[in-house]
Amino acid sequence: MEAIITSFRRSRHHVYSYQMIIEPLQEVDLEKLIGKQVIYNTGKKKITGIITAKHGSKRLRVRFETGMPGQALGKRVVIKE
Repeated sequence: MEAIITSFRRSRHHVYSYQMIIEPLQEVDLEKLIGKQVIYNTGKKKITGIITAKHGSKRLRVRFETGMPGQALGKRVVIKE
C-alpha cells in the first residue's frame, strides 16, 4: 500500500523533523495501520518508520528513525502490510 507525505508534524514554535504526517492513497481503516512499518526510499538509502497514531480522520502520524529531508514532502512511501 502506498501513501503520500503531506507535512512534518509541528506545533506553533517547533517542527519535529523525525515525525511526518502521511495520507494513504486508498480507503482503509486507519486503526488497523497503527504499528505498521513505513519505508521511504531515497534511491541511495531507505529510511524506515513506524505508524504511531491517527492524525484526524484521513491521515496518520509516522515516527522515522532519523530526521527526514524537506525534499520528502509530497513523495510516496510504502506501508508494509
